[in-house]
Formats: sequence, structure tokens, C-alpha cells
Amino acid sequence: MNIQPGVIIDASHYWHVSIGDRVTIAPGVRIIAHDASTKRHLGFTRIGKIRIGNGVFIGAGSIVLPGVTIGDEAIVGAGSVVTRDVPPGMVVGGNPARVLCSLDSFLQKRREEMARYPCFGADYALPKVSRAMRREMNGKMTRSVAYIV
Repeated sequence: MNIQPGVIIDASHYWHVSIGDRVTIAPGVRIIAHDASTKRHLGFTRIGKIRIGNGVFIGAGSIVLPGVTIGDEAIVGAGSVVTRDVPPGMVVGGNPARVLCSLDSFLQKRREEMARYPCFGADYALPKVSRAMRREMNGKMTRSVAYIV
């Protein structure tokens, strides 16, 4: 499991959250297993289990709400608000998050892109990357994107 800085897992109901193997949760993600909007009016807070499957990637700044299951090998795009279940092997994004494409379709698109854009090895990742390497990377990124190991 790879949980990045700034991730918040509902401190008041964390035991309702299960996270599978090989999961990456990017910076600033919020996983919220309760909804207190009903507390003042109904006297009760809504709670719900959150299940995050194996091999899931949740993009930076996303919010996962109560009662959601994110299926195995799914990808949640950055900034998404996940209000309903995500099927296994699907890519979702938006507010509320909706299915954008299958994982296979997404990966094929990225493979084709990798053939056209620069790809950099692990030497180009922090903390190893020098100022000269940073300049080189930016110089090669003529279309504003590239890939790194």
C-alpha cells in the first residue's frame, strides 16, 4: 500500500474502511465513512462501509464518500468525488465520478502516447535528479508531457 502525504481516512469511523493490496492513494485524498448532514435534523449520522479493492489507484484530491466500493484494478481520476460504486477495471473521473473508459482502453491509449513522447528512467526521479537533468527533461517535453519510471 502506498498512501501519500495529506491523505485523510475518516478518524471518527476509520474501522468502516477496508483497503486492499497494491493500492495507491495520492496526496490530499479524503476517505469519509460518515455523513453528518442529517445529525441536526434527524438526530442520526449516516455511516457507510468503504471498500477499496486490490490494485486501485485513487488520484490526488479525490473524495470517497460513505457506502462506496471501488473494485479491483480501478483508477479514480484526480479531484473526483466518488459517490457510488466503481466497477472493477474501470477508470472514473469527475464530480460526481462517472465511468470514463475501461482500464484496458486507458492503458492502450497511454501505451500509444508513450511511443510518441519522451520516457525517462528511475535516474530522473527524486532525489537523484540533478538540475541539469531537470533542464533536459523540460527540454525534451515539447508537448508538455512525458513518462518516468
